[in-house]
Amino acid sequence: MEDDRHTLFRQDSDLDLSFTSCTTTTTTTSARSSLARSSLCLSFNESTVGRNNNNSSPTSTAVPNLHSRPHRKSDPNWAAINAATNLSSDGTLHLRHLKLVRLVGSGNLGRVFLCRLRDYEHASFAIKVVDNNLLTSKKLSHVQTEGRILSSLDHPFLPTLYAHLEASHYTCFLIDFCPNGDLHSLLRKQPNYRLPIDSVRFYAAEVLVALEYLHSLGIVYRDLKPENILIRDDGHIMLSDFDLCFSSDVVPKLDHTRSRKHRRSRRRSRCGCYGSYRSAAAEEEEMVTEFVAEPTTAFSKSCVGTHEYLAPELVNGSGHGNGVDWWAFGVLVYELLYGRTPFRGGSKESTLRNIASSRDVAFEEEEDEILLLGEIAGMEEAKDLINKLLVKDHRRRLGCARGATDIKRHPFFDGIKWPLIRTYSPPELRGVTVKRSGRAHVSHVSSPSKRRRWIWKGLNYLLMKSKGSKRNLNFNQNYYCYSKHVV
Repeated sequence: MEDDRHTLFRQDSDLDLSFTSCTTTTTTTSARSSLARSSLCLSFNESTVGRNNNNSSPTSTAVPNLHSRPHRKSDPNWAAINAATNLSSDGTLHLRHLKLVRLVGSGNLGRVFLCRLRDYEHASFAIKVVDNNLLTSKKLSHVQTEGRILSSLDHPFLPTLYAHLEASHYTCFLIDFCPNGDLHSLLRKQPNYRLPIDSVRFYAAEVLVALEYLHSLGIVYRDLKPENILIRDDGHIMLSDFDLCFSSDVVPKLDHTRSRKHRRSRRRSRCGCYGSYRSAAAEEEEMVTEFVAEPTTAFSKSCVGTHEYLAPELVNGSGHGNGVDWWAFGVLVYELLYGRTPFRGGSKESTLRNIASSRDVAFEEEEDEILLLGEIAGMEEAKDLINKLLVKDHRRRLGCARGATDIKRHPFFDGIKWPLIRTYSPPELRGVTVKRSGRAHVSHVSSPSKRRRWIWKGLNYLLMKSKGSKRNLNFNQNYYCYSKHVV
């Protein structure tokens, strides 16, 4: 099992921000470390990086990958990339065009830096640097997997690969930089390490859409956790780290299903000599066409991932498929709501035993009581969603048959207009600085009338609890409303 939780470093610590391998001499390392302390705007040292083992002239090759993606065609980063390549003698991007600003984090395969183009200070990127000489053949295959997947992505909640650079024994991926850090760090800044339920719904919905896109490409993610959910400067999410993914065949299809809906009809009733009208509820069926693209035939026996997010079939080694992502999605929703994972034990071994056991996920009532008034509405739906995702038998787990199509229909996500999800305003939380744009957004804040109704229901709930009543309140309603406003 592999756990690549990032470690953040202080900017003023003794770091070597240039590309050097472990075989570098102490004198050289010390000199470069002093340079790191004196200036954060370091350049790539191509006199060291670009030399082959035979001490030939420096080399730096760029793998052509500069085609813009449709959803990011207006991104100013692309304009900066294109300008840099147009000025390049061979029309490609090289390491010499970039300069490092600071170290952002270190992972299982390499280090991540904030960098900028030399003549375009406004364009910030993250560059993941992998020293191939330090990796086993297995991890090298993970690097190749990540490069292949990054080059195929085109989605607002997934990274854009601006360039894939190869220089000597280094592999570099130039992608989006997310200044707000990751969701794990954000949780640590919140009271009780938990988010308000509306914020949970916002982040869960965006993660769901990102997973849906990956699965439509036949990609099983296998590494969903808060550390791998980054927060962009606009407050929306971006999944990261694709080295543990594996690909499978997928057959997209259109499912035609019948759906019942209620409508109000006006029915005439006789009253004396005058005819009057009254309203009556009527049910009618409509044919709904849904797009389904889920890799249901995916299968692997590799045991990878973070232990608290591993699905039971992954723990017992019986082989797993697409269901591991929907299990991890349920663990994620639980952690965002309660500040901890549902099967966490005193050690890694006890956590794995809890996951593999037959016991279901537990919700402690005293934890629900510390929720703010007004957040009680929606908790029943959230628990129901978690229960349906954290099913030990993957054949009965929500999402395994029809993927995100079924999960989107769950009452927890009632009211979300999925085609407009990119326009929703992100929640205002401690530790998140959102870059505002001039375009209109849709607020995810509930209407005042419903907020008041939530408060009264919350008071009633606490009153009944204090009297020892076991009354179960059902808040199955469309409580997620939106109103347009200009930001």
